Amino acid sequence: MTGPSFGLTVTDLHAAHGRSPVLHGIDLTVPEGALACVLGPSGCGKSTLLRVLAGFHPAAAGQVVLHGRVLDDGRDRLAAEHRGIGLVPQDGALFPHLSVAANIGFGLPRSQRRARVAELLELVGLPGLGERRPHQLSGGQQQRVALARALAPRPRLLLLDEPFAALDAALRAELRREVAATLRQSGTTAVLVTHDQDEALSFADTVAVLRDGRIAQCGSPDELYHRPVDPAVARVLGEANLIPCEGAGGAARTAFGPLAPAAPGAVSGSGLALLRPGQLRLTAEPVAGAVPAKVLGCDFRGHDHRVELRPEAAGLPEVLVAAADRAWPVGGEAYVAAVGPVHVLPGA
Repeated sequence: MTGPSFGLTVTDLHAAHGRSPVLHGIDLTVPEGALACVLGPSGCGKSTLLRVLAGFHPAAAGQVVLHGRVLDDGRDRLAAEHRGIGLVPQDGALFPHLSVAANIGFGLPRSQRRARVAELLELVGLPGLGERRPHQLSGGQQQRVALARALAPRPRLLLLDEPFAALDAALRAELRREVAATLRQSGTTAVLVTHDQDEALSFADTVAVLRDGRIAQCGSPDELYHRPVDPAVARVLGEANLIPCEGAGGAARTAFGPLAPAAPGAVSGSGLALLRPGQLRLTAEPVAGAVPAKVLGCDFRGHDHRVELRPEAAGLPEVLVAAADRAWPVGGEAYVAAVGPVHVLPGA
């Protein structure tokens, strides 16, 4: 579907490198002003999709439409410089010999340059730094300049190619919040590609999980995290315990006892109950529904401990628990219980 309410519409998109197919029928819609994320491991086709959108790589078939204008339909392709699309690359790619202001204003008409640069420096939180050179800035500040430069010509779509990957964890989290806020404030439609699930869940309105050149699932971060369509998507979005279950009396019957399903009537026959690590509880003494288990590993993460266990109940795989209370000695015994509701995936 295309129309004025949709910023970007990708329909049945195919692309290849030579004779090797890479993208297989991609469908993606990003409403105007929304932030979307394409999430997936290396080699799944993320970069190729980004290059097709930008105009650097041809589509083999399908259609890319931006604000009602066809950019590529597998036969005719609009040149990259005429698409009105901005790009923030992973390394920022700033001109080292130019000042911050000159980097941001590069390519803008001279009559608009001063006012637009001042506006963008304010927008990205760098007022007063226009005369500095890139080497005089921190990594996070350089990425803000790269964002400002991409926003300077007022693109109709902004593409972000893993722009936070080279930053340390704390700065990466801070900067992606700032970038998301900046894009929402400017009303820019944006597509981020990443392999970092935390980045995808915290940044985007819509997340598309790309697997082997196909979109396995697309929806809101909450939907994908709590209601993945298959075990692979569940694991891409975070650590996941997939426990065999049977539908019985409207509940998911597991080795931990009956657990309420997240969606009424969702349990029928054999399936896999999705339990995130925070849904498992560890105790030193047996409690109702708890299963004895051996502690295989315990890693301190600051806010909690990541505990790996091997339950003694038949049919239960090794499980992960996020235990906030204390460390559990490796090789020791514990009891693990589960709390619902649970999302049930089909198949055993």
